[in-house]
Amino acid sequence: MSPRAFLVRGLLAGLLAGVATFLVAYSVGEPQVGAAIALEEGGDGHSHSHAAEGAEGGEEAAEVSRTNQSTWGLLTGTLAVGVALGGIVGLVAAATLGRLGRLTPGQSTALVTLIGFVAVALVPFLKYPATPPAVGSGDTIGVRTAVYFAFQALSVVAAVAVTYAAVRLRGRFGTYLAVVGAIAAYLVVMVVAGQLFTTVNEVGDFPADTLWFFRRASLITLATMWGVLGVALTGLVIRLYAAERAVAERKALAASL
Repeated sequence: MSPRAFLVRGLLAGLLAGVATFLVAYSVGEPQVGAAIALEEGGDGHSHSHAAEGAEGGEEAAEVSRTNQSTWGLLTGTLAVGVALGGIVGLVAAATLGRLGRLTPGQSTALVTLIGFVAVALVPFLKYPATPPAVGSGDTIGVRTAVYFAFQALSVVAAVAVTYAAVRLRGRFGTYLAVVGAIAAYLVVMVVAGQLFTTVNEVGDFPADTLWFFRRASLITLATMWGVLGVALTGLVIRLYAAERAVAERKALAASL
């Protein structure tokens, strides 16, 4: 059960998650992106998929077509994110192995993935949900990006801290109270942080139904990435653990003869 074994399996699970995420994003998310772009183009009178004029010479520079963005570009992005995320989760699962109470390697890996989804993806999304291309001012994109990552970093730190506290307090208060206390502490921290962090409201007169469908599709895509990653990595770790135990048992049997 070496870190390298977890890393390799994390990369493989991330690759599978990337493929699944592409299929979901293409079928569920891209229609919403297309609808948002159509609204944006209708509002400003020009298309982002057409050629753009050069800043100095007035020459046209061909941009990536919308078709390539929604197919090969999307596939490349989901695969890259999936593999990178899988490697990180695999290494974290290896680092926490044996440090989360009496959980088996498979259970520990599943818990790490669940905590990761909540802390890295779900809670930050609830505070700063995804916005379609036609929403948001270009002048504030730097500020919006900074506050999002700051909120996400706080969420991860809080999740790590309460998990560590739950493990330490488990022996004194029992598993149930330790886990409930950890969840409550995390919620308190993030609710207070959600009130203190700045609110981003640049929706304007963008249609509410289109915005809702886009954000719902974005959340489904995030859940697909983390869900497939968690299931695949947990399954691979369970198989690895079973193989390691079988080898250990054969060695013990041979030594006893």
